[in-house]
Parts: sequence; C-alpha cells; structure tokens
Amino acid sequence: MKIKFYLTGLALTSLLFAGTSCKSNQGETAAMMGGSTYKTLTVSTSDRSITSTYSAKIQGRQDVDIYPQVSGLIEQICIEEGAQVKKGQTLFIIEQVQYKAAYETAKANVESAKAAVATAEMTYESKEALYKENVVSEFDLNSARNSLLQSRASLAQAEADLTNATNNLSYTEVKSPVNGVAGMIPYKVGALVSSTMSEPLVSVSDNAEVYVYFSISEKQLLSNDFKLGTETELLLCDGSVYEQKGKIDAISGITNEVTGATQVRAVFPNEARTLRSGGSCDVMVEDEQKDVIVIPQEATYEIQDKVFVYKVIDGKASSAEVKVRSVSGGKEYIVESGLNPGDEIIAEGAGLVKEGAVVRS
Repeated sequence: MKIKFYLTGLALTSLLFAGTSCKSNQGETAAMMGGSTYKTLTVSTSDRSITSTYSAKIQGRQDVDIYPQVSGLIEQICIEEGAQVKKGQTLFIIEQVQYKAAYETAKANVESAKAAVATAEMTYESKEALYKENVVSEFDLNSARNSLLQSRASLAQAEADLTNATNNLSYTEVKSPVNGVAGMIPYKVGALVSSTMSEPLVSVSDNAEVYVYFSISEKQLLSNDFKLGTETELLLCDGSVYEQKGKIDAISGITNEVTGATQVRAVFPNEARTLRSGGSCDVMVEDEQKDVIVIPQEATYEIQDKVFVYKVIDGKASSAEVKVRSVSGGKEYIVESGLNPGDEIIAEGAGLVKEGAVVRS
C-alpha cells in the first residue's frame, strides 16, 4: 500500500521560498488541498485474517426430558438438583405397592395357567389313547384337543400380563437414560405424577461435549469459509473467550426459504462443565483472506447506506461506490468491488472532500 501527499501550487511555492524541505515517511509526501492536508494511497492487495462473529445457542450433546411411565405418588427423590448422574442411576421412586401386588398376581396367574396346560395335556393324551381303542368318540378327542389349545393360550396371556406387570414395577424406579447433569426438579415427595403430564420430572443434559448452533447466509455458505472441521472459538456472555476451541461438525442441507439462512453446528469439549445447555454465546470463525484489497475506513463515506471513496483521476477527486466488508474491529474495509489494484484514492477525511476537487501532483 503506497501512500502519497499532494500540494497545491500555492502551498508548494510558499514552502520553496521558505527554503523548507519535506522528507517522506514510507513514501509519504506532504500535500495541501484547499487549505487542508490530504493523504492518498495507491490501492494494492494483501492478506488478512478475518474473525467473523455469530450469535449462537448452546445445547448439550443429548438433552433428555424424563417423564414417568406409570402413575402414582413420588415416594422418594434420589438426586439433588444440578447433580451429576450416570446412565442407569435411579432418580425417583414412585409408590410401588399397587405395582408389586399386580406383579405377584400376574406371577400366580402364570403358575395357575401352567398347571391348567399340564392337566389339559394329560386329558388329551388319555382321550387320544381311548379313541384309538374306540372307547371315546372323535368328538371327545377334538374337545380335549381344543381344551389343550385354550389352556396354552391362557398361559401365553398370563405370561404377557406378567411381563407387563414386571415392566410397570420396574418403571416405578425412574432411571437416567444418559450420563449428564440434572436440571431443576419441579416436583416434591408426595406429588401425583403420570405419563401424561406436561412438565418432565427432570431434564438431564449430557454435556461432556456441547453443540453450539448458529446460522449463516447463503453467500457465506458459498464462500467456502465454512467447512467441516473449521476451527471455532466461543465468546461467552461475560466477554471472555472460552478456553478450549471447537470445530464445525455439521452443516444443514436445508436453507430456510424465508430467511435464506443455513444452520451450522460446532462441537466443543466441556469436561469442566463450564458450558450449560440453553446458554447463549457468540461463535467466532476465523477466515484467511488472500490477495484482497484493504482500505482504511477513513477513506470512505456513506450516503443512504452506500459506501463511497474518492478516486484520484486526472488530478481530480471522483467519487466511486464500493462494496465493502468490515475488518479489524471496523478500522478497515475489505473491498469486494469498486476498486482495482493501482487505483489511487484519498486515504482519510473523505467525508470532507468535494466532488471534482483538484488534486495536483
């Protein structure tokens, strides 16, 4: 980026008569335009590392709302709110008396059905032997066979009832399906709960790793700045940067028809459980831009949300609209269109320059 200064003829003459010599710094020379000093630069390309920030939401790797599968009174709460829980750990115990009774009844019914099957089998075998001796009729034999089939069906029904009763009894101990952290518990011991209630007993978040979701535009998606494996950082709500870096591990295959946004997911390690499911943060994605035109923001001015610069063309200031992208905390712009390498522009104070102002070299 070459920077030059220009003097009007009057100012240059005055300086020459005063016997003053000007020395340039990195190629800069002082110049006067209408009583004010303006700096110009020759546009060139350079590399820039750009950090883009996106609003995001944090979710646990697996957030599970836990509901009871049977109805009854809460007999015992086995965890503390916010506690670490393990997969299979008992969280609640629902009153078991009626379910134990149903289990014992079903178990007895199975034994009774087994005995009935055994009796029916002996009766059928006896009828079959007598039928061969022409002692009983075919009707008697078929009746014995039907009784045996009926008793076997009753046994199957009794065994199914026992399985159901066994499951219901086991459901009175509500267990965690995942490792994670328990949320708040809205119910107390003695509360009546059921599988149809709207609010879960508790939510468990498996957050040894967390997913961070954010959205990007179609243009950003097509720019190749976002690829699977791209490294990301988190800016937390207190302004601090999360100590561990993450990476993009999923990009949605569907773009929202209304907003034109595509959802992106980044995954972050969270062994210390610093990040909580449901939290807000900003995702920072760094992008290396090669051979781009970068100009200071001071070289631009805005009119009706459009950005302009003043090119120096044939010694005069000529306004030109440019498409830009903010970098360096808003101090610089990457020019996406409107300028080419080798163009000369006024480098600062562009908002004070008038169209057609003479710039003499």
